[in-house]
Amino acid sequence: MNNMSVVTEFVLMGFAGPRKLQILQAGVFIVIYLAALMGNGLIITITSLDPCLHTPMYFFLRNLSLFDICLISAVVPKTIVNSLTNSNCISHLGCVTQVFLVTFSAATELLLLTMMSIDRYAAICHPLHYEVIMNRGTCVQMASLSCLSGGLMSMIHTVGTFSLSYCEFNEIQQFFCDIPQLLAISCSENITAEIVLILINAVIDICCFICIIISYTYIFSTVRKIPSTEGQSKAYSTCIPHLSVVVLFLSTAFAAYLKPILASVSFTDLILSAFYIMLPPSLNPIIYGLRNKAMKVGLGKLTIKFFSKENLIFLQT
Repeated sequence: MNNMSVVTEFVLMGFAGPRKLQILQAGVFIVIYLAALMGNGLIITITSLDPCLHTPMYFFLRNLSLFDICLISAVVPKTIVNSLTNSNCISHLGCVTQVFLVTFSAATELLLLTMMSIDRYAAICHPLHYEVIMNRGTCVQMASLSCLSGGLMSMIHTVGTFSLSYCEFNEIQQFFCDIPQLLAISCSENITAEIVLILINAVIDICCFICIIISYTYIFSTVRKIPSTEGQSKAYSTCIPHLSVVVLFLSTAFAAYLKPILASVSFTDLILSAFYIMLPPSLNPIIYGLRNKAMKVGLGKLTIKFFSKENLIFLQT
C-alpha cells in the first residue's frame, strides 16, 4: 500500500466509442437535459404563481420537480462536457459531489413520492377531513422530513464510500460516479459496511414501495365505491399519473442497482443507469403536466399573463 499512489481523479469510462458516436451521445443528452429543465421549470413556475395550484398535491409536485432538476443536473452536464471535449476525467471532489447529489436527489424523490401517495389517500379516502389532515404545516413538515432523511442517507453513503482507499486503479465503468462501481475499484480490503448500507437502503426503498401500494389499495377500493362515473374518472386522473411516476422511478432504479454489486458493467447496465438518471426527470413533467387539466389551465393563465399588453410593452422597451 505504501508504494501505491493515491487517486486524485477518476476516469469515467461510460459510453466509450468513436468520436462521432460521442458527439451523437452528447447531442441526445443535451436535448433530454434541456427538455427536463424546461418541463420541470414550467411546473415549478406554474405551481408557484397560480393560486389555484397552492394545494398539497402541487406543493409536493413542485418539490419533486426541484429534485428532478437536481438529479439530472448532477450527472448530465459533466457527461456532455466529457463527450464534447473527449476527456473522461472527473476530479476527486467532483466525484464526491456527484455521489452526494445523486443519492440525495434519488432518496428524497422516493420519500416525496411516498408522501404524495399519503396525500392522495387522505384526499380520496378521507375527503371531509382532508384540509385538517393535510394542512400547510403538515405538508411543510413532510417535505422537510423527506429532504432531511434524504440528506442524511446521502451523507452516510458518501462518507462511507470515500472513507475507503482508492489507489492506482481509477477507471469507473460508468458515465458518472456510481457507488457500486467505486466499491469495485477500491483497494480497501473491507467494504462490507458500505455493501450493508446499500442493502439497508434497498430495504427502505422496498418499504416505501409497500407503503405506496397499501395507500393505493385503499384508494382504488374507495374509488370503486363512488357512484358516478365522472367522480371515478376525476379520482383516477389524479392518482394514475402519480402511480405511473412511482413505477417509472422504482423500476429503472431497481433495474440499475439490483444486481451483484461488484459485477462488471455491460452496455445494458449503462443504458439502465441512463434511464434511471434521465427518464423520470424528463417524463415527470409530461405525465403530470400534459395530462393534467389544472396544469393546462395554469399554463394558459401564465401564457396570457406573460403576453399581456403591459409585459409586451416592457419587453419592447
